[in-house]
Amino acid sequence: MMEYLYQDDWMLVVNKPAGLLSVPGRGPDKQDCVWHRVQQQHPTARIVHRLDQATSGLMVLAKTAESHRALSIQFQDRIPEKRYQAVIAGVPEQQEGQIELPLRCDWERRPRQMVDPVQGKSALTHWRCIERGDDNSRVLLFPHTGRSHQLRVHMQALGHPILGDEFYAPADVIAQAPRLLLHAERLALRHPDSNEWLEFCSPCPF
Repeated sequence: MMEYLYQDDWMLVVNKPAGLLSVPGRGPDKQDCVWHRVQQQHPTARIVHRLDQATSGLMVLAKTAESHRALSIQFQDRIPEKRYQAVIAGVPEQQEGQIELPLRCDWERRPRQMVDPVQGKSALTHWRCIERGDDNSRVLLFPHTGRSHQLRVHMQALGHPILGDEFYAPADVIAQAPRLLLHAERLALRHPDSNEWLEFCSPCPF
């Protein structure tokens, strides 16, 4: 059952559980996804953006062709404000910072991504540490671009991979959590019809 935080005639916002695909993958075993679950109740629903399968949190879907176009343009123009919460390995020296490293697909190890200063597409993440432990830290992540696996690769590049990250963390860091500790906790955007500024929040589950 999908958790709905908001719905009207134009759009809906859901809370994606960790481990569920945003859209179907290849093969009959990869058809269960946010899009198909939502379409069972809202047959016209369309995907606007995606979250990694391992990531939980807020996703917006459009309910009409017009609202899909309007919302997609917002994401292309980087109007929505997104905030994620994560638990990372280690303790950063700084309290906050930004990571600006271009990313591209690691074709030989798909779906993994990699930093590539020559062929990569620009990617920018701001981060802020909100809690420091002995061996790990809790951070807020603000992606200004929406590259695939951006937050995961950027935190690894910073030297602080996200706990439970089976793609980018070493074995001892993966073992510290039963899932990827990355959650899309805030999403703010303009309503596709009224242009009203809307803000949605989903409490971090870990």
